[in-house]
Amino acid sequence: MATYKQIQAWVRQEYGFTPKTCWIAHVKGLSGLPMRRAPNRRGLERANPCPHEKVEPIRTALRHFGMLR
Repeated sequence: MATYKQIQAWVRQEYGFTPKTCWIAHVKGLSGLPMRRAPNRRGLERANPCPHEKVEPIRTALRHFGMLR
């Protein structure tokens, strides 16, 4: 399983932007991947949800690292 830093580096290289870690977590959640609750998270709502146009590049990175089919 890839780290968030590896995912960020791959997306930066392939798509030219660096995703926030909260965006990666959001896409992982949308994709049904297991996640832990962040210790700094407050409440149930996401403070910074992933923008719609950034979801697919992050999903592609998760597929690249074998986390999604």
